Amino acid sequence: MIKDMTEGSPSKILLRFSLPMILSGMFQQMYNVVDSVVAGKFSGVDALAAVGASYPVTMLFIAVATGAGMGSSVVISRLFGAKEYQRMKTAVFTAVSSMLVLSLLLTAVGTLVCSHLMRLLRTPANIFEDSALYLRIYIWGLFFLFLYNMATAVFNGLGDSKTPLGLLIFSSLFNVVLDILFVAGFHWGVAGVAWATFIAQGLSSILAFLILIRRLRSIQTEGGYPKFSWHTLGKIAVIAVPSILQQSIVSVGQLAVQALVNGFGAAVIAGYSAAIKIDSFFKMTIMSMGNAMSSFTAQNMGAGKPERVGPGKKAALLSMLLYAVVSLVLVVFFGQYMIGLFADTSEDAAQVIAVGTQYMLIVSGGYLIYAVLMVYNGILRGAGYMLGFTTVTLTDLICRVGFSYLLAWITQSDASIWWAIPIGWGVGAVLALLFYYKGNWQRA
Repeated sequence: MIKDMTEGSPSKILLRFSLPMILSGMFQQMYNVVDSVVAGKFSGVDALAAVGASYPVTMLFIAVATGAGMGSSVVISRLFGAKEYQRMKTAVFTAVSSMLVLSLLLTAVGTLVCSHLMRLLRTPANIFEDSALYLRIYIWGLFFLFLYNMATAVFNGLGDSKTPLGLLIFSSLFNVVLDILFVAGFHWGVAGVAWATFIAQGLSSILAFLILIRRLRSIQTEGGYPKFSWHTLGKIAVIAVPSILQQSIVSVGQLAVQALVNGFGAAVIAGYSAAIKIDSFFKMTIMSMGNAMSSFTAQNMGAGKPERVGPGKKAALLSMLLYAVVSLVLVVFFGQYMIGLFADTSEDAAQVIAVGTQYMLIVSGGYLIYAVLMVYNGILRGAGYMLGFTTVTLTDLICRVGFSYLLAWITQSDASIWWAIPIGWGVGAVLALLFYYKGNWQRA
Protein backbone atom coordinates (compact mmCIF):
# COMPACT_ATOMS: atom_id res chain seq x y z
CA MET A 1 0.00 0.00 0.00
CA ILE A 2 1.27 3.51 -0.91
CA LYS A 3 1.76 5.65 2.21
CA ASP A 4 2.00 9.44 2.57
CA MET A 5 4.41 10.05 5.49
CA THR A 6 3.87 13.81 5.61
CA GLU A 7 0.73 13.59 7.79
CA GLY A 8 0.02 12.05 11.20
CA SER A 9 2.30 11.20 14.12
CA PRO A 10 5.91 11.19 12.81
CA SER A 11 7.12 8.54 15.27
CA LYS A 12 4.23 6.14 14.66
CA ILE A 13 4.37 6.54 10.89
CA LEU A 14 8.15 5.99 10.77
CA LEU A 15 8.03 2.89 12.97
CA ARG A 16 5.14 1.38 10.99
CA PHE A 17 6.93 2.10 7.72
CA SER A 18 10.31 0.79 8.95
CA LEU A 19 9.08 -2.52 10.39
CA PRO A 20 8.40 -4.20 7.01
CA MET A 21 11.71 -2.77 5.73
CA ILE A 22 13.53 -4.31 8.70
CA LEU A 23 11.87 -7.67 8.16
CA SER A 24 12.68 -7.41 4.43
CA GLY A 25 16.34 -6.79 5.24
CA MET A 26 16.45 -9.78 7.56
CA PHE A 27 14.95 -12.06 4.93
CA GLN A 28 17.36 -10.65 2.35
CA GLN A 29 20.25 -11.65 4.58
CA MET A 30 18.82 -15.16 4.71
CA TYR A 31 20.12 -15.62 1.16
CA ASN A 32 23.71 -15.27 2.32
CA VAL A 33 23.26 -17.04 5.64
CA VAL A 34 21.54 -20.08 4.15
CA ASP A 35 24.07 -20.28 1.30
CA SER A 36 26.92 -20.46 3.80
CA VAL A 37 25.17 -22.81 6.22
CA VAL A 38 24.32 -25.30 3.46
CA ALA A 39 27.80 -25.04 1.93
CA GLY A 40 29.52 -25.53 5.30
CA LYS A 41 27.30 -28.37 6.52
CA PHE A 42 27.07 -30.42 3.34
CA SER A 43 30.31 -29.59 1.50
CA GLY A 44 32.79 -28.79 4.30
CA VAL A 45 35.03 -25.97 5.52
CA ASP A 46 36.60 -25.35 2.09
CA ALA A 47 33.17 -24.80 0.51
CA LEU A 48 32.22 -22.40 3.30
CA ALA A 49 35.52 -20.56 2.80
CA ALA A 50 34.98 -20.44 -0.99
CA VAL A 51 31.55 -18.80 -0.64
CA GLY A 52 32.98 -16.46 2.01
CA ALA A 53 36.02 -15.47 -0.06
CA SER A 54 33.79 -14.26 -2.92
CA TYR A 55 31.30 -12.56 -0.58
CA PRO A 56 32.99 -9.11 -0.52
CA VAL A 57 33.02 -9.05 -4.34
CA THR A 58 29.31 -9.89 -4.51
CA MET A 59 28.74 -7.17 -1.93
CA LEU A 60 30.43 -4.70 -4.28
CA PHE A 61 27.80 -5.38 -6.95
CA ILE A 62 25.03 -5.28 -4.34
CA ALA A 63 26.46 -1.95 -3.19
CA VAL A 64 26.06 -0.43 -6.66
CA ALA A 65 22.47 -1.70 -6.93
CA THR A 66 21.60 -0.55 -3.41
CA GLY A 67 23.22 2.85 -3.83
CA ALA A 68 21.38 3.44 -7.09
CA GLY A 69 18.14 2.42 -5.41
CA MET A 70 18.73 4.78 -2.49
CA GLY A 71 19.30 7.74 -4.79
CA SER A 72 16.22 6.95 -6.85
CA SER A 73 14.09 6.45 -3.75
CA VAL A 74 14.99 9.87 -2.34
CA VAL A 75 14.02 11.68 -5.58
CA ILE A 76 10.81 9.66 -5.94
CA SER A 77 9.92 10.30 -2.27
CA ARG A 78 10.34 14.05 -2.71
CA LEU A 79 8.12 14.14 -5.81
CA PHE A 80 5.52 11.93 -4.14
CA GLY A 81 5.56 14.13 -1.02
CA ALA A 82 5.09 17.21 -3.24
CA LYS A 83 2.17 15.48 -5.05
CA GLU A 84 3.95 15.84 -8.43
CA TYR A 85 2.80 12.46 -9.72
CA GLN A 86 3.60 12.89 -13.42
CA ARG A 87 7.20 13.85 -12.70
CA MET A 88 7.34 11.02 -10.19
CA LYS A 89 6.36 8.45 -12.82
CA THR A 90 8.97 9.86 -15.18
CA ALA A 91 11.55 9.49 -12.40
CA VAL A 92 10.53 5.86 -11.84
CA PHE A 93 10.90 4.79 -15.47
CA THR A 94 14.08 6.84 -15.91
CA ALA A 95 15.66 5.17 -12.87
CA VAL A 96 14.64 1.63 -13.83
CA SER A 97 15.79 1.85 -17.45
CA SER A 98 19.11 3.50 -16.57
CA MET A 99 19.98 1.01 -13.86
CA LEU A 100 19.16 -1.99 -16.04
CA VAL A 101 21.58 -0.72 -18.68
CA LEU A 102 24.19 -0.34 -15.93
CA SER A 103 23.54 -3.91 -14.78
CA LEU A 104 24.24 -5.30 -18.26
CA LEU A 105 27.53 -3.38 -18.44
CA LEU A 106 28.58 -4.67 -15.03
CA THR A 107 27.67 -8.23 -16.05
CA ALA A 108 29.98 -8.03 -19.06
CA VAL A 109 32.85 -6.49 -17.11
CA GLY A 110 32.37 -8.74 -14.10
CA THR A 111 32.43 -11.92 -16.17
CA LEU A 112 35.75 -10.88 -17.70
CA VAL A 113 37.52 -9.90 -14.47
CA CYS A 114 36.06 -12.19 -11.78
CA SER A 115 39.04 -14.59 -11.75
CA HIS A 116 41.47 -11.67 -11.63
CA LEU A 117 39.60 -10.22 -8.65
CA MET A 118 39.92 -13.49 -6.74
CA ARG A 119 43.67 -13.51 -7.40
CA LEU A 120 43.98 -9.93 -6.17
CA LEU A 121 42.30 -11.01 -2.95
CA ARG A 122 45.01 -13.65 -2.44
CA THR A 123 42.41 -16.43 -2.45
CA PRO A 124 44.08 -19.71 -1.33
CA ALA A 125 44.65 -22.25 -4.10
CA ASN A 126 42.49 -24.96 -2.48
CA ILE A 127 39.35 -22.79 -2.69
CA PHE A 128 40.17 -20.62 -5.72
CA GLU A 129 38.20 -22.53 -8.38
CA ASP A 130 35.05 -22.82 -6.28
CA SER A 131 35.24 -19.14 -5.29
CA ALA A 132 35.60 -18.00 -8.91
CA LEU A 133 32.76 -20.31 -10.02
CA TYR A 134 30.38 -18.99 -7.34
CA LEU A 135 31.23 -15.40 -8.25
CA ARG A 136 30.79 -15.98 -12.00
CA ILE A 137 27.29 -17.44 -11.60
CA TYR A 138 26.35 -14.63 -9.24
CA ILE A 139 27.48 -12.04 -11.79
CA TRP A 140 25.26 -13.60 -14.45
CA GLY A 141 22.27 -12.72 -12.25
CA LEU A 142 23.10 -9.01 -11.87
CA PHE A 143 20.25 -7.99 -14.18
CA PHE A 144 17.76 -9.53 -11.74
CA LEU A 145 19.57 -8.05 -8.73
CA PHE A 146 19.30 -4.53 -10.16
CA LEU A 147 15.70 -5.00 -11.29
CA TYR A 148 14.64 -6.14 -7.83
CA ASN A 149 16.53 -3.38 -5.99
CA MET A 150 15.09 -0.67 -8.24
CA ALA A 151 11.54 -1.97 -7.78
CA THR A 152 12.05 -2.10 -4.02
CA ALA A 153 13.46 1.44 -4.02
CA VAL A 154 10.36 2.71 -5.83
CA PHE A 155 8.04 0.92 -3.38
CA ASN A 156 9.91 2.46 -0.44
CA GLY A 157 9.82 5.89 -2.08
CA LEU A 158 6.04 5.59 -2.30
CA GLY A 159 5.83 4.64 1.36
CA ASP A 160 5.10 0.97 0.59
CA SER A 161 7.42 -1.28 2.60
CA LYS A 162 5.05 -4.25 2.80
CA THR A 163 5.24 -5.38 -0.84
CA PRO A 164 9.05 -5.87 -0.76
CA LEU A 165 8.63 -7.84 2.47
CA GLY A 166 6.16 -10.26 0.89
CA LEU A 167 8.42 -10.77 -2.12
CA LEU A 168 11.47 -11.38 0.08
CA ILE A 169 9.69 -13.91 2.25
CA PHE A 170 8.74 -15.83 -0.88
CA SER A 171 12.18 -15.65 -2.50
CA SER A 172 14.06 -16.46 0.72
CA LEU A 173 12.03 -19.59 1.40
CA PHE A 174 12.34 -20.60 -2.25
CA ASN A 175 16.10 -20.08 -2.02
CA VAL A 176 16.30 -22.35 1.04
CA VAL A 177 14.45 -25.13 -0.79
CA LEU A 178 16.70 -24.82 -3.85
CA ASP A 179 19.87 -24.71 -1.72
CA ILE A 180 19.00 -27.97 0.00
CA LEU A 181 17.86 -29.59 -3.27
CA PHE A 182 20.94 -28.60 -5.30
CA VAL A 183 23.61 -29.12 -2.61
CA ALA A 184 22.30 -31.86 -0.31
CA GLY A 185 20.23 -33.61 -2.99
CA PHE A 186 22.13 -33.18 -6.27
CA HIS A 187 25.58 -32.65 -4.67
CA TRP A 188 26.39 -29.66 -6.86
CA GLY A 189 28.47 -28.07 -4.10
CA VAL A 190 29.27 -24.37 -4.38
CA ALA A 191 27.71 -24.18 -7.87
CA GLY A 192 24.40 -25.40 -6.43
CA VAL A 193 24.43 -22.60 -3.86
CA ALA A 194 25.05 -20.02 -6.59
CA TRP A 195 22.34 -21.33 -8.93
CA ALA A 196 19.80 -21.40 -6.08
CA THR A 197 20.39 -17.69 -5.47
CA PHE A 198 20.25 -16.93 -9.21
CA ILE A 199 16.88 -18.63 -9.71
CA ALA A 200 15.21 -17.34 -6.53
CA GLN A 201 16.40 -13.78 -7.15
CA GLY A 202 15.36 -13.89 -10.80
CA LEU A 203 11.82 -14.98 -10.07
CA SER A 204 11.29 -12.46 -7.27
CA SER A 205 12.62 -9.58 -9.42
CA ILE A 206 10.19 -10.35 -12.26
CA LEU A 207 7.27 -10.49 -9.81
CA ALA A 208 8.41 -7.20 -8.23
CA PHE A 209 8.51 -5.45 -11.60
CA LEU A 210 5.03 -6.66 -12.60
CA ILE A 211 3.56 -5.49 -9.29
CA LEU A 212 5.31 -2.15 -9.66
CA ILE A 213 3.80 -1.53 -13.11
CA ARG A 214 0.34 -2.32 -11.76
CA ARG A 215 0.87 -0.05 -8.74
CA LEU A 216 1.96 2.89 -10.90
CA ARG A 217 -1.10 2.53 -13.11
CA SER A 218 -3.30 2.96 -10.02
CA ILE A 219 -1.88 6.47 -9.42
CA GLN A 220 -4.04 8.83 -11.48
CA THR A 221 -2.33 11.54 -13.55
CA GLU A 222 -3.67 14.02 -16.09
CA GLY A 223 -2.27 13.46 -19.56
CA GLY A 224 0.85 11.60 -20.57
CA TYR A 225 4.35 11.84 -19.26
CA PRO A 226 7.81 11.09 -20.72
CA LYS A 227 9.19 7.64 -19.95
CA PHE A 228 12.74 8.97 -19.83
CA SER A 229 14.24 12.33 -18.94
CA TRP A 230 17.91 13.30 -18.93
CA HIS A 231 17.07 16.15 -16.56
CA THR A 232 15.45 13.74 -14.12
CA LEU A 233 18.35 11.33 -14.49
CA GLY A 234 20.65 14.18 -13.51
CA LYS A 235 18.63 14.82 -10.35
CA ILE A 236 18.72 11.11 -9.50
CA ALA A 237 22.45 11.00 -10.16
CA VAL A 238 23.10 13.84 -7.69
CA ILE A 239 21.85 11.52 -4.92
CA ALA A 240 22.55 8.13 -6.50
CA VAL A 241 26.21 8.63 -7.46
CA PRO A 242 27.36 9.58 -3.93
CA SER A 243 25.21 6.74 -2.55
CA ILE A 244 26.75 4.28 -5.04
CA LEU A 245 30.22 5.57 -4.18
CA GLN A 246 29.45 5.30 -0.48
CA GLN A 247 28.18 1.74 -0.78
CA SER A 248 30.95 0.77 -3.21
CA ILE A 249 33.70 2.29 -1.10
CA VAL A 250 32.43 0.36 1.89
CA SER A 251 32.57 -2.81 -0.22
CA VAL A 252 36.07 -1.95 -1.44
CA GLY A 253 37.00 -1.62 2.21
CA GLN A 254 35.58 -5.09 2.79
CA LEU A 255 37.65 -6.35 -0.12
CA ALA A 256 40.78 -4.87 1.47
CA VAL A 257 39.97 -6.51 4.79
CA GLN A 258 39.15 -9.81 3.04
CA ALA A 259 42.58 -9.77 1.38
CA LEU A 260 44.10 -9.31 4.84
CA VAL A 261 42.02 -12.15 6.31
CA ASN A 262 42.88 -14.48 3.40
CA GLY A 263 46.48 -14.45 4.56
CA PHE A 264 45.54 -16.36 7.71
CA GLY A 265 44.31 -19.56 5.96
CA ALA A 266 41.07 -21.38 5.11
CA ALA A 267 39.89 -21.94 8.71
CA VAL A 268 40.13 -18.23 9.57
CA ILE A 269 38.47 -17.33 6.25
CA ALA A 270 35.63 -19.75 7.06
CA GLY A 271 35.23 -18.35 10.60
CA TYR A 272 35.25 -14.79 9.30
CA SER A 273 32.78 -15.75 6.56
CA ALA A 274 30.35 -17.23 9.06
CA ALA A 275 30.73 -14.27 11.42
CA ILE A 276 30.10 -11.54 8.84
CA LYS A 277 26.94 -13.35 7.72
CA ILE A 278 25.61 -13.29 11.30
CA ASP A 279 26.91 -9.76 11.75
CA SER A 280 25.20 -8.61 8.53
CA PHE A 281 21.97 -10.22 9.71
CA PHE A 282 22.04 -8.17 12.93
CA LYS A 283 23.21 -4.97 11.24
CA MET A 284 20.58 -5.16 8.51
CA THR A 285 17.90 -4.07 10.98
CA ILE A 286 19.87 -0.92 11.83
CA MET A 287 20.68 -0.27 8.15
CA SER A 288 17.00 -0.66 7.25
CA MET A 289 16.05 1.93 9.85
CA GLY A 290 18.62 4.28 8.31
CA ASN A 291 17.05 3.74 4.88
CA ALA A 292 13.56 4.28 6.31
CA MET A 293 14.81 7.52 7.89
CA SER A 294 16.00 8.64 4.45
CA SER A 295 12.61 8.04 2.80
CA PHE A 296 10.79 9.65 5.73
CA THR A 297 13.08 12.69 5.63
CA ALA A 298 12.84 13.01 1.83
CA GLN A 299 9.03 12.95 1.78
CA ASN A 300 8.75 15.55 4.53
CA MET A 301 11.41 17.81 3.05
CA GLY A 302 9.60 17.56 -0.30
CA ALA A 303 6.37 18.59 1.44
CA GLY A 304 8.11 21.53 3.19
CA LYS A 305 7.78 19.99 6.66
CA PRO A 306 11.33 19.62 8.04
CA GLU A 307 10.05 19.96 11.62
CA ARG A 308 8.69 16.40 11.41
CA VAL A 309 12.18 14.95 11.01
CA GLY A 310 13.14 15.50 14.67
CA PRO A 311 10.35 13.40 16.25
CA GLY A 312 10.97 10.66 13.69
CA LYS A 313 14.67 10.69 14.54
CA LYS A 314 13.95 10.24 18.26
CA ALA A 315 11.70 7.25 17.61
CA ALA A 316 14.31 5.69 15.31
CA LEU A 317 17.13 6.16 17.83
CA LEU A 318 15.21 4.78 20.79
CA SER A 319 14.06 1.68 18.92
CA MET A 320 17.51 0.99 17.46
CA LEU A 321 19.36 1.53 20.75
CA LEU A 322 17.04 -1.00 22.38
CA TYR A 323 17.61 -3.38 19.47
CA ALA A 324 21.40 -2.96 19.78
CA VAL A 325 21.31 -3.96 23.47
CA VAL A 326 19.18 -7.05 22.75
CA SER A 327 21.52 -8.05 19.88
CA LEU A 328 24.57 -7.77 22.13
CA VAL A 329 22.95 -9.97 24.77
CA LEU A 330 22.07 -12.61 22.16
CA VAL A 331 25.64 -12.65 20.84
CA VAL A 332 27.17 -12.94 24.32
CA PHE A 333 25.04 -15.92 25.29
CA PHE A 334 24.43 -17.65 21.95
CA GLY A 335 27.17 -16.40 19.60
CA GLN A 336 29.17 -19.63 19.49
CA TYR A 337 26.04 -21.64 18.72
CA MET A 338 25.17 -19.27 15.85
CA ILE A 339 28.64 -19.73 14.34
CA GLY A 340 28.39 -23.47 14.95
CA LEU A 341 25.49 -23.63 12.48
CA PHE A 342 28.00 -23.07 9.66
CA ALA A 343 30.59 -25.67 10.72
CA ASP A 344 30.78 -29.36 9.88
CA THR A 345 32.41 -32.04 12.08
CA SER A 346 35.98 -31.72 10.72
CA GLU A 347 39.06 -30.96 12.80
CA ASP A 348 39.04 -27.35 11.60
CA ALA A 349 35.50 -26.75 12.88
CA ALA A 350 36.70 -25.76 16.38
CA GLN A 351 38.94 -23.02 14.95
CA VAL A 352 36.16 -21.82 12.66
CA ILE A 353 33.82 -21.45 15.64
CA ALA A 354 36.48 -19.76 17.78
CA VAL A 355 37.37 -17.18 15.12
CA GLY A 356 33.73 -16.41 14.31
CA THR A 357 32.69 -16.10 17.96
CA GLN A 358 35.55 -13.75 18.74
CA TYR A 359 34.62 -11.52 15.80
CA MET A 360 30.97 -11.34 16.90
CA LEU A 361 31.80 -10.52 20.53
CA ILE A 362 34.03 -7.62 19.50
CA VAL A 363 31.84 -6.17 16.75
CA SER A 364 28.46 -6.50 18.46
CA GLY A 365 29.72 -4.26 21.26
CA GLY A 366 29.68 -1.43 18.69
CA TYR A 367 26.06 -1.85 17.56
CA LEU A 368 24.98 1.05 19.80
CA ILE A 369 27.40 3.33 17.95
CA TYR A 370 26.39 1.89 14.58
CA ALA A 371 22.73 2.73 15.31
CA VAL A 372 23.59 6.40 15.90
CA LEU A 373 25.69 6.46 12.72
CA MET A 374 22.97 4.97 10.50
CA VAL A 375 20.07 7.09 11.78
CA TYR A 376 21.85 10.44 11.47
CA ASN A 377 23.47 9.52 8.15
CA GLY A 378 20.02 8.51 6.88
CA ILE A 379 18.76 12.01 7.63
CA LEU A 380 21.69 13.63 5.82
CA ARG A 381 21.07 11.48 2.73
CA GLY A 382 17.27 11.95 2.77
CA ALA A 383 17.69 15.72 2.98
CA GLY A 384 20.08 15.67 0.04
CA TYR A 385 23.10 16.87 2.07
CA MET A 386 25.46 14.58 0.18
CA LEU A 387 28.66 16.41 1.15
CA GLY A 388 28.11 15.58 4.81
CA PHE A 389 26.85 12.08 4.04
CA THR A 390 29.85 11.24 1.85
CA THR A 391 32.35 12.74 4.30
CA VAL A 392 30.99 10.61 7.13
CA THR A 393 31.09 7.46 5.02
CA LEU A 394 34.61 8.00 3.72
CA THR A 395 35.98 8.78 7.16
CA ASP A 396 34.38 5.66 8.62
CA LEU A 397 35.84 3.53 5.83
CA ILE A 398 39.36 4.97 6.02
CA CYS A 399 39.46 4.43 9.77
CA ARG A 400 38.20 0.84 9.53
CA VAL A 401 40.58 -0.26 6.78
CA GLY A 402 43.53 1.73 8.10
CA PHE A 403 43.24 0.40 11.63
CA SER A 404 42.68 -3.16 10.33
CA TYR A 405 46.07 -3.19 8.63
CA LEU A 406 47.81 -1.22 11.36
CA LEU A 407 46.60 -3.44 14.20
CA ALA A 408 47.23 -6.65 12.22
CA TRP A 409 50.78 -5.47 11.46
CA ILE A 410 51.44 -4.64 15.11
CA THR A 411 49.98 -7.80 16.66
CA GLN A 412 50.27 -10.31 13.76
CA SER A 413 46.88 -11.65 14.92
CA ASP A 414 43.58 -11.96 13.06
CA ALA A 415 41.69 -10.91 16.21
CA SER A 416 43.10 -7.38 16.06
CA ILE A 417 41.42 -6.81 12.67
CA TRP A 418 37.96 -6.94 14.22
CA TRP A 419 38.60 -4.01 16.61
CA ALA A 420 38.97 -1.61 13.66
CA ILE A 421 35.26 -1.95 12.82
CA PRO A 422 33.75 -0.30 15.95
CA ILE A 423 36.56 2.30 15.88
CA GLY A 424 35.50 3.39 12.38
CA TRP A 425 31.83 3.49 13.40
CA GLY A 426 32.67 5.70 16.37
CA VAL A 427 34.52 8.28 14.30
CA GLY A 428 31.76 8.29 11.67
CA ALA A 429 29.02 8.71 14.30
CA VAL A 430 30.74 11.76 15.81
CA LEU A 431 30.98 13.38 12.37
CA ALA A 432 27.34 12.59 11.54
CA LEU A 433 26.21 14.21 14.80
CA LEU A 434 28.27 17.33 14.06
CA PHE A 435 26.83 17.67 10.56
CA TYR A 436 23.27 17.17 11.80
CA TYR A 437 23.40 19.72 14.61
CA LYS A 438 25.24 22.21 12.41
CA GLY A 439 21.99 22.33 10.42
CA ASN A 440 23.31 22.32 6.85
CA TRP A 441 21.06 19.40 5.94
CA GLN A 442 17.97 21.65 6.32
CA ARG A 443 19.30 23.97 3.60
CA ALA A 444 20.66 21.26 1.26
